Amino acid sequence: MAEQKKKIELEYLINTSPVILYIRLSTPSGLAEWFADKVTADGKVYTFVWSGVEEKAEQTLRKDNKLVRYQWIEEEDNIWFEFQINVDELTGDVALLVTDHVDPEEVSDSVDLWDKQIDVLKRCLGSL
Repeated sequence: MAEQKKKIELEYLINTSPVILYIRLSTPSGLAEWFADKVTADGKVYTFVWSGVEEKAEQTLRKDNKLVRYQWIEEEDNIWFEFQINVDELTGDVALLVTDHVDPEEVSDSVDLWDKQIDVLKRCLGSL
C-alpha cells in the first residue's frame, strides 16, 4: 500500500495585485516563469517539465484571481497542489497560500523547495 501523503500549507506575502499573481499561477506562460522549466497546456491538462522530465496535472479548480488547483494525473491517490490568493481586507496585503501533498519524510525538503520557487516568483514579479 502506498504511504499516506502529508498535507502542507505554506503562506507567503507577495507585493503585487491578485490579478497579476493569478496569471503567474494559472497560465502556462506564467508558470514557466517560475514553477517549471517549460509548461504547456492542452485544455485543462498541463504538462510541466523539470530537467527534461515531464509530469502532467489537470487544472481541476479555478476561481479567477482567487484560486487554482492542479491534480497530478499519474498519482493514484488524488494528489493535488493548490494556490490560493488571499487579500487582507484592512491592509490590502496579498498572501499566497500554497497547499501541497508530500511524503512525510520529505516535508522539510518540500518546504525548502517551495520557499525557493516562491522567491523566484517574487523576483519575476519585482516583489522582493
